[in-house]
Amino acid sequence: MAVWKCAECGNVVEARCKPGKCKTCGAPKDKLAKEAAAEPSGKTAKAARTGRK
Repeated sequence: MAVWKCAECGNVVEARCKPGKCKTCGAPKDKLAKEAAAEPSGKTAKAARTGRK
């Protein structure tokens, strides 16, 4: 999942694809910028991804 932030109102949304417009203020999609998403780290995150303990 990607994180998108609206340059107009600062609303943040998590979605696979860039939304067509900001759901809060209605700004067009060119005002939405992709933010760096925090990746899960550590032993438990790896276990969750691989299905191992």
